[in-house]
Amino acid sequence: MPRAPGAWPPWRGRRRSGVAERRARLALALVRACARLPLPLAHALGAALGWLLARVPNRTRRVAAINLARCFPELSPAARRRLLRRSLVEAGKTLTEVGALWTWPREALAPLVREIRGREAVDAALAAGRGVILATPHLGSWEMAGHVCGMEWGITSLYRPPRLQGVEAFMKAGREHLGARLVRTDRRGVRILYERLRAGGVVGILPDQEPGPEGGVFAPFFGHPAWTMVLLPRLARRTGAAVFVGYCERLPRARGYRLHIHPVDAAAIRDADPGTAAAALNRAVEACVRACPEQYQWGYRRFRTRPPGEPPWY
Repeated sequence: MPRAPGAWPPWRGRRRSGVAERRARLALALVRACARLPLPLAHALGAALGWLLARVPNRTRRVAAINLARCFPELSPAARRRLLRRSLVEAGKTLTEVGALWTWPREALAPLVREIRGREAVDAALAAGRGVILATPHLGSWEMAGHVCGMEWGITSLYRPPRLQGVEAFMKAGREHLGARLVRTDRRGVRILYERLRAGGVVGILPDQEPGPEGGVFAPFFGHPAWTMVLLPRLARRTGAAVFVGYCERLPRARGYRLHIHPVDAAAIRDADPGTAAAALNRAVEACVRACPEQYQWGYRRFRTRPPGEPPWY
């Protein structure tokens, strides 16, 4: 039977599948190798990787440089270059610490949590029978933030499956092994979040990932319109949950981590106008990023979607 015009021949599909499988195996091998290293050595390896990223032309460096130039126009070019280098070093540590964070037991990871700032407000909301939404942006060690919240409150979080399907099961198990629960970003997952909040539980959402075409509005972020999710404010408005933003600061010299938790403007985040609510969310995230700018994921194309008529950034 002749193949439809433009259809992939069967052997090409098998070859693409084989390449993805090999990439997944390689990724898992690297993660497991990093897991065998002491955390100081893993972070030193990550810092070396970041140093290389800062010196060799690559997309991550290019995107990060564009974002920093737009978001910190008040800095001198030299200061932005220093911040770029520091952020790429921290990005390298994010990669190489994953092995430890996904595989080490509670007895090894729990002592690395040096402090939880702001936990009293979360505990008070839960004691009053309210659900809690914790917005955890890509700042510091968001993997460790999930672990801390899993150990302390049994958090349920949304996640997007990775591009390499062969990594998903390992990744999910690694993120859940200290008490967190992950649900996919789909209708069933959102329904589970509603159930958890109405039962007085804690849910986690990454607030700085671009939503789909129907799931966002433009709201200011570092003075620029950013396509921002409406799901989190909608959850807060419909369930009455308390909303916080949090991030896990990576302490220098591999001394551990410090979780910071801050309340989000309660009235604004529940505003019926999606733009007002999204702006409140972005203000809270921006305040956290400004407190620890070198640990933000500047290599992510946060401003990829532009308002009609505006030129692309990247």
